[in-house]
Amino acid sequence: MMKNLFLSLFLISVLFMNSFLEVQGGKWKGEGTTQNLESIVIGRCYDYIRIVNPAVGEKNCSEIWEAFKNAFINKDPCSILPKDYELFINLSLHTIPPNKSLFWENNHLLVNSFADRGRRYMSLADTLFGFFGDFLNWCGQANSIELDYESCPTTEECENNAVESFWRMASITYAQHSSGVIHVLLNGSAVGGAYPEPGFFADYEIPNLQKDKISQIAIWVVDDVEGPDIDSCGTHTVEKLENRLKTLGYDVTCTDNYKSVMLLLCVDYPDNSKCTLSSSLLFLTGSVLPAAYHILPGISDMKDSLCHQPCFGCQNHLQLPELPAEPAVETAEGTEAVS
Repeated sequence: MMKNLFLSLFLISVLFMNSFLEVQGGKWKGEGTTQNLESIVIGRCYDYIRIVNPAVGEKNCSEIWEAFKNAFINKDPCSILPKDYELFINLSLHTIPPNKSLFWENNHLLVNSFADRGRRYMSLADTLFGFFGDFLNWCGQANSIELDYESCPTTEECENNAVESFWRMASITYAQHSSGVIHVLLNGSAVGGAYPEPGFFADYEIPNLQKDKISQIAIWVVDDVEGPDIDSCGTHTVEKLENRLKTLGYDVTCTDNYKSVMLLLCVDYPDNSKCTLSSSLLFLTGSVLPAAYHILPGISDMKDSLCHQPCFGCQNHLQLPELPAEPAVETAEGTEAVS
């Protein structure tokens, strides 16, 4: 009898402690603030202005951190609005070069790789304000100056959380300062379609594009190498996007499986059938057939177009053979080459 009573009391205690811990440290379903957040973001700020993009000029990284933190600290974590980050944006804002903007949906890692930290394109994550928060998580607590390292609210729990509002404000700002040819990289294998609605591009970026500063919008729909072809130019959600942009008066182009992006994807899938080039271009064997020179007149320039970063020695590793010598024939005047 006593043994059963003891066991019952023990179980009640365990349940009580679990409930207490959930209330204290597991209030939200999302991950808590990234550990060492202050050190990470201040370090990223200096990395950006010194190494990644020194052209932005001098920035006060400590002041930017304070503006960032004050946007959400000591506040209800479900009552953070995009405008709360205005000071942070103003302190970290810089010029986005024309023709360099790269918008996206459902392919974060691919965009980061393709943009190459601003060298090829400048996606939102390649701006200082985007670089600041990329892949990080954070939130504060009501009536406390401390960060919440245990848990943070997800968008499903409340839309006006610190991270969601940050990216909304960053997306609005990025769109407003983009110009020239605008590039949009979409995932043709994404469940539900390449152009999601609602979505950041649909809801915060398209409405804030400055039409008078934009000459063209180029859409690239790229399938995952091992994924299905769910969406393409002129069909499903991509067609909806094209029609929306044309209705707004933009000059729109659309390309399926843009070659430059596919080459990057194929680095990880060299044996996949989608990554096997035609027999006239045997890149997978490290050579190009001489016939390719005659089939593709620009083949001799391909080395430079594939190698965006000469400092990495790409040209030295992508070997293109010399044109074969033309056969010579004997004539009355002597030996001459056949043209």
